[in-house]
Amino acid sequence: MSDPLSESLAAALAAARRERALSVTALAERSGVSRAMIGKVERTEAQPTAALLGRLSAALGMTLSELVARAEGDGRRLARAAEQPTWTDPGTGYRRRAVSPVSGGPLELVEVELPAGAEVSFGADTYASRHQQIWVLEGMLVFREGTTEHELAAGDCLQLGPSAPCTYANRTREPVRYLVALSKRPG
Repeated sequence: MSDPLSESLAAALAAARRERALSVTALAERSGVSRAMIGKVERTEAQPTAALLGRLSAALGMTLSELVARAEGDGRRLARAAEQPTWTDPGTGYRRRAVSPVSGGPLELVEVELPAGAEVSFGADTYASRHQQIWVLEGMLVFREGTTEHELAAGDCLQLGPSAPCTYANRTREPVRYLVALSKRPG
């Protein structure tokens, strides 16, 4: 891993773990990710997938957006399109762009492009502390929320229900682009 965002993500992950006074072992137990993999990610010896980062950030009480924002390390109020951090999952080609200027605020906007035939899954705890809506901008998205499957076309917007394992799937031959809006749950 030689790109600057991947190196910053690794450093942000390690810093967040240390801020919470968690050992690698404790983070492994909370996230279900092996100690060896966490160590490799923190040392930039392994390129993490979106699902893996989602599990780690949830175990740290953060969203993936917050982790990416920490990696970018800036508290701007204006996020120009050309400066918005983008991260690509090496396993699926899933590309996420943090649209909001400051992640971790009361509202976060994330634009995602899911390649043709790709699928990304997240555990129920990934967004347990957040309200989430998905708005499809282009293409067709199949979203599985627990055992319920939703087929979403361009313009459709889905508000997620109670926390459940989720899968974003693109069963078409064209990429799908969608916006995820996250807000903190009271409490």
